[in-house]
Amino acid sequence: QVQLVESGGGLVQPGGSLRLSCAASRSGYRINVWAWYRQAPGKERELVALVTSGGTIRYADSVKGRFTISRDNAKDTVYLQMNSLKSDDTAVYYCNADVILRGIIWGQGTQVTVSS
Repeated sequence: QVQLVESGGGLVQPGGSLRLSCAASRSGYRINVWAWYRQAPGKERELVALVTSGGTIRYADSVKGRFTISRDNAKDTVYLQMNSLKSDDTAVYYCNADVILRGIIWGQGTQVTVSS
């Protein structure tokens, strides 16, 4: 069964950058939509960005102009480049994949902390 493996989280100062990665543990699956969500303490999980197989990209208003989502279909991987990070970006970030004939699967989450 395919799983999603995330990496790239950590501690960064305000204004800094991080790049998150999320890869499918097994190849050969067709992924329709990749997405990144985040959940801050005491808040609901929210959509950060998504990219479809057709190349459509959507961002939450709070990250537009700062975050960039991209996908590498050959590697079954999605990335989230996060620039100009703010303390409000502190959260656990989860990747999510809509896998054709398998449904929605989630990564385990990776902590991003923005603090001086």
